Parts: sequence; structure tokens; C-alpha cells
Amino acid sequence: MMRKLVSILCVVLIMATTAMAQTTTSGPVKLVTPQRPAGQKDVIELRCEPIKNVRVAVIGLGNRGIGAVYRLGFVEGATIAAICDVQPKYVERARNYIAKSKKPVKADEYTGAEDWKKICERDDIDLVYVCTHWDLHTPIALYAMEHGKHVALEVPAALTLDDCWNLVNTAERTRRHCMMLENCNYDFFELTTLNMAQKGMFGEIVHAEGAYIHDLRGEIFAPNAYWNNWRLDHNTKETGNLYPTHGLGPIAHVMNIHRGDRMNRLATFSSNQFGMTAFAKEKFGADSPQAKVDYKHGDINTTLISTIKGKTIMIQHDVTSPRPYSRGFLVSGTKGIAQKYPEEKFAFDPNAHGFLGKQEMDSIMKIYEHPISKEVGEQAKKVGGHGGMDFIMDYRLIYCLNNGLPLDMDVYDGVEWSSLVPLSKLSLENSNMPVEFPDFTRGAWDKVKTVTYFTK
Repeated sequence: MMRKLVSILCVVLIMATTAMAQTTTSGPVKLVTPQRPAGQKDVIELRCEPIKNVRVAVIGLGNRGIGAVYRLGFVEGATIAAICDVQPKYVERARNYIAKSKKPVKADEYTGAEDWKKICERDDIDLVYVCTHWDLHTPIALYAMEHGKHVALEVPAALTLDDCWNLVNTAERTRRHCMMLENCNYDFFELTTLNMAQKGMFGEIVHAEGAYIHDLRGEIFAPNAYWNNWRLDHNTKETGNLYPTHGLGPIAHVMNIHRGDRMNRLATFSSNQFGMTAFAKEKFGADSPQAKVDYKHGDINTTLISTIKGKTIMIQHDVTSPRPYSRGFLVSGTKGIAQKYPEEKFAFDPNAHGFLGKQEMDSIMKIYEHPISKEVGEQAKKVGGHGGMDFIMDYRLIYCLNNGLPLDMDVYDGVEWSSLVPLSKLSLENSNMPVEFPDFTRGAWDKVKTVTYFTK
């Protein structure tokens, strides 16, 4: 009898173990959305007191930071009050840019490794503009908000889910703006497409695609391209989509993500790594240390996303293949389609089997030019920054702060788009299993129904 009972218990245990394994391997990876701490509320369309002259501190003066210093010299309603970099030569370069600008002011200079804390602690800084390497984006943003500063931080805003939630909670608790500097949302074609989508030209948006396809092998391996070789380090040690926001940002706004819809789950696939090793062998030799490194990041990463309302998104990342640059921008709806690469094209019912010709394209681009492009586009082209979109981004940031308006991109945009970094990695680590997005808005994603770029 006892032997029979033991046998039965063994069978039950085996069945339970099997059921547990099936649950683990057959369903999506679920992530807990923590409750909003007591006393906090969402920052959807947050408005703060207008700031007549925004005193800006630019932290990190390398590839992106020096461009920001240059552009902000042309933006009315802003003054660069402080500049900071661990390399004194970059501080000197920024000083020279400011001296030659339309607003030649003397900005305070900082070069210590943690001098960014001193800047955040000052009472006379309104906006901390973060252009450091990726690992410092979140720490500086958190410290700045805790000290009452608005924050603009380069992409990605966060690298981990903990970072994402810390940014959300700090922004909600301090009631400070936290905008990720996603410049691609201000590309002229992307802005026009957004305007057309909001006017119903594409009907119901069903599917969209975005990408960051950019051959960076030369820069990644160049000894002085990135401080302390931080980008090579990430491509060596990490997997998933390391840089999703350029592709995702513009289409997320076209699709009204967390303004009536939100991303629900994703599944990610990566090729094996070939390109880094092949490039290293060719450039440094087959027996070089660079050629023998075990690079973790696959060459081509593809992430598929579904939304709560049953729409789909595809995002790709590839920085190691010899391919023309592409952000993969494509928007597909029930009445038509827009694509930016390899050529800017539209197609509409009832003749959607072919794209519009040049004359029709020129006409529609003019008719549906976004109001922001009309307002500042010519100046943006003259100042520059990726064809002008960088200037439009800075102009809009300062304009909204000057006038006490909600920013074009909020903290939920920044963390939701950046969350593909850890979530894609999690999917890969679980055999491409679907992963559910946390609700970073904690239920507020449906409070408003469309993306709005506010004006007075």
C-alpha cells in the first residue's frame, strides 16, 4: 500500500513538474507593473511654470553635446549657463563655440568626474541637458530631477527596467519634465507623415516599421570615437536591441502610443554575430586580440510588437552590416502607406499598387507640411543638425519650457521606447518568448486620445 502511495505521489510530482515547465515555456514572460506610490499622480500632458529664459547646463560635450552647444546658441529664450565634460579639451571646444555664437556668454566650466552633481545642485539652472555615454543618462537625470531641474537626456533614456521605473517615479513625484532627445521625431518627412496621419490620410493605422540600420563598424573600433570605448563595450557584452528609439519614436507618435493605445508585448530574434569578427579580422588581422573577442551582440536584431488595440510594429537594429543607412520608417493604414527608405514615397487608395509620382509627392509634402516645419523649418536647415531635425528638437524643447506647455515627448515616451533594450534582451534569453510590456503610465495611457505638439 505504501509503495503504491509513493508511486502515485511520484506520478503527481512528475505531472506537476511538467505542468510547471509548460507554463514557463508556453506563455509570455509577464512583468509586474508596480503600484503608483502614494501621493504620486501621472504626468500626462504635464504643465509647469513658464521659464522666460531657460538656463541650460550641457553635460557631456562629445559627439552629441558639442552639437547641442552650437544649436542652442541659435535658440531664443535659452542661455547656456554651464558646460561639463571629463575631458578639458572638449570643454575648451564648447567655450569657443559659445564665444562665436549669437549669444556669447560666459558659461561656468566643469571637468570633474562627478561635477555633474554640483551642476544639478545649483539654484540657477533650469534645464540639465545630458549628452554623456549611455550609462550615465539615467543617474544624471534622476539626480537633476531630485534637485528641481527639468531634464533632457540623449537616447536611450534608460538601459534597464529599474532605470525606467526610477525615471517614471521621480518625474511623477518631483513634477519635473523628463524628455528623451529623440531627434528623429522632428525629421521633415516624419513630421509630415504625422500630420497626414492625424488628418486621416492613411485611415486606421494598422502596422508600422522602424529601424536603426547604420554601419558603425569603423566608429565602434576607432580608439577615440567614443569615450573609453563605451559603444564597443556594449556591443561586446550585451544582446538584444541596443538602440531602438530612432526607429520607434516617430512611429509611436503616429500610432498614438500611450495616447489611446500602448505596446502590449514583444518577441525578439537575433542573428548570430558575424560582422564584428569579420571586420576585426580584416582590419586588425586574424590573430589580433580584436578578432578573438567573443562579441555577444547579434548582427541583425528584429523585434515584433503588438499593441493593446491589435496593431503591429516591427523594429530592427543593425550596426555591423555594410548597408545604406535606414531608419526603416514605414506607416501602413487602411487607406494608404508612407515610407521613407530607400525613397520618400506615399501610396493611397484606389491606386495603391503604385507610389505617387514626383509632382504629386512634391504637392502633398507642401499641402501637409507640419505647422512646426512651416514655422521653423528654414531656420532649422540653416543651423543644421541631421538636416535640421536636431535644431527643431531643441527649438521645441525651449519653446514649451518658455510657455509652460507640455513637452512633445514625456517621460513615458522616453522609458517605453527605451524599454526595448532590456525587454528584447529578456526575450532572447528566454528562447524568443513573448514578453509583456509593463504599463509605465499605470493606466493613464488612455486619458488622452492623440499626440499633440502644443502651441500657445
